[in-house]
Amino acid sequence: MKRPLLLSLSIVLALVVRSAPAQAPADDQPPVYKDAQASAEARTEDLLKRLTTEEKIKLLGGQHDFYTQGIERLGLPAFRMSDGPQGVRCAGPSTAYTAGIALAASWDTELARKVGASYGRDARARGVHYLLAPGMNLYRAPMNGRNFEYYGEDPLLSGLTAAAFVQGVQSQGVAATIKHFAANNQEYQRHDISSDLDERTLRELYLRNFQIAVREGQPKCVMNSYNPINGVHATENPWLNNDVLRGEWGFKGLLMSDWDASYNAEGMANGGLDLEMPSGKFFNEAKLKPLLDSGKVSLETIDEKVRRQLRVEFELGWFDRPQEDQSIPKDDPASVEANMAEAAGSITLLKNEGNLLPLNPEKFKNVVVLGPNAFLPTTGGGSGFVSYFHALGAVAGIEDAAHDARHKVIPLTWEPEQNVPANGEEGIAMVRSADAVVICVGFNDPGCWQVDHGSANEREDQDRRYDLPPEQDKFIARVAKVNPHTVVVLNAGGSVATASWIGHAAALLHAYYPGTAGNLALGRILFGEVNPSGKLPFSWEKRWQDSAAYGNYPSKEHPHSNTYKEGVLLGYRWFDAKGTEPLFPFGFGLSYTQFVLSDLKAEQSGEDAVNFSVQVRNSGERAGAEVVQVYAAPPGGEEGRAPRELKAYGKVLLQPGETKTVILKTKVADLMVWDSAAKKWTLPSGDYVFQAGDSSRNLPLKTTLGLHQGGA
Repeated sequence: MKRPLLLSLSIVLALVVRSAPAQAPADDQPPVYKDAQASAEARTEDLLKRLTTEEKIKLLGGQHDFYTQGIERLGLPAFRMSDGPQGVRCAGPSTAYTAGIALAASWDTELARKVGASYGRDARARGVHYLLAPGMNLYRAPMNGRNFEYYGEDPLLSGLTAAAFVQGVQSQGVAATIKHFAANNQEYQRHDISSDLDERTLRELYLRNFQIAVREGQPKCVMNSYNPINGVHATENPWLNNDVLRGEWGFKGLLMSDWDASYNAEGMANGGLDLEMPSGKFFNEAKLKPLLDSGKVSLETIDEKVRRQLRVEFELGWFDRPQEDQSIPKDDPASVEANMAEAAGSITLLKNEGNLLPLNPEKFKNVVVLGPNAFLPTTGGGSGFVSYFHALGAVAGIEDAAHDARHKVIPLTWEPEQNVPANGEEGIAMVRSADAVVICVGFNDPGCWQVDHGSANEREDQDRRYDLPPEQDKFIARVAKVNPHTVVVLNAGGSVATASWIGHAAALLHAYYPGTAGNLALGRILFGEVNPSGKLPFSWEKRWQDSAAYGNYPSKEHPHSNTYKEGVLLGYRWFDAKGTEPLFPFGFGLSYTQFVLSDLKAEQSGEDAVNFSVQVRNSGERAGAEVVQVYAAPPGGEEGRAPRELKAYGKVLLQPGETKTVILKTKVADLMVWDSAAKKWTLPSGDYVFQAGDSSRNLPLKTTLGLHQGGA
């Protein structure tokens, strides 16, 4: 295998820098849509009136895969799109950021906002108008091939992370697109298998994160998913798109299809879809004109679709300036720094027997690094894949962190067929004699680095295996038995089977997919320069059979079983309600220091919010960050409801011995539950028990607050 160029962060940073309109305005009327001083609404209406019916229909379908249509007659340009779950990927090499699941693992909304702004800058450097991110479908089962793009299992964490990211992107004059709306929780036969679930489950979980993102982030765009929901495709679902998204939530932006998630012209036209991508296979004159002539689709409906598209484009100023900002380098040092920050804040320490980590240079001078993911960067594939400017694998990041020469890093390649290091028995001897071993395992996309990993990929359009890729579990167990000071570094979009090796490894770091410079952060965490502060955004089961979706998740063996029978008991809600012990609970992550939480207080703030305060003290000897998590148990103990749900969280950085008061807030709207009989949101009245701690299973603080009945 040819090793790629390995660059330290300093080197990375050094390298970058046809028919007439029905009511056409008079020829001598000044074109309001060209007036940069006019309001976006006025400009939209003026341009809309100048379009012919044929031109309006043309605007409803994309072109050239990642462009909207333009109208040359009126000087309306085509606008550019790019995929974006791990970086702005559709315009050549770019900075690759952490996977979305890693950003969620930071539990840091301010970081998400900064990272979003960095994405926005990267988009402006490339003349991209629409960023097709963030992805935010909930984590229901570990095999979902796109979990790595998303923000975990909890709708509050997902929704607030997405909202902050959206705010950052759009602060740069780029439209963010939240996706995939809705209940797209697997990749297996995603066009055909219906997600069948009751309205309460849909409202409280799989729509709620989108609702929060729309409310708090105000994204300009939403993308429909491929799948049917209760038998109706999302792109043709008037209840989902017209009644809920627009009617209840007040969304005024553009609703587009995922690529080729289009099935019926009339259904899409009346079901709320505004823009068909990547082209107008159904939204074209041949299919829509007969529907207009017959009255099955109204011209007002077509006008509203065009209006939403134009409004976004005027609101973001795309008619008044070049979108490409040539002052921003495509290979941007600021983007690399943003990626370093998110990787450092997201990598999650899950096991650390005997405080093996960080690797003390007085005790661990010789460190062997090996494994299938040791030399190449790791990434999820499909629309999430980004071509890096600089390929930085784990070995390079670890070598860079060992710069003080007190550590000697010994890289070994891996021979999967023999399940031994490439040096054969000599290699085993090196592993045995090393002071510590770092073994890098997990998934990668085989098409990304021209390496045949067999079934070792995690990507769009297919679900992945639950076990680690072939032979990796045996390899971990063998190495760990030879050397008890073994650290496992995992690259994956979620949990994996661990029963055969977790007991042998002394330490486990979940690195997710860390991006361009993320392996530099990994090296600094291993040697203690950075204190890990990531927390799991999903529950890690001891075995797949313990998961809420087990038996109801589609697969080759059960191709039509996608009934969401677990209802509202997703993730940690299921484990808590059933009394099942997870391997690692939702919200869990270790640190190199210790924190003490105390003095939880809760008080209602007006009619709209509840405020919390918690004292947090760093009782250890290292600076570090803790995530304070507040969960609520509603009154009444309703059957089928989770014992508690996440309602507020915040991350705080503390020096050794320092104490801070963390102030958190939840909206009363986020305490409401869906009343299926009354078909509305309601706030059960009574005493709410609020608990605070550092994971869903460690909540030592408790307080009670009475709240009154209400509805919306």
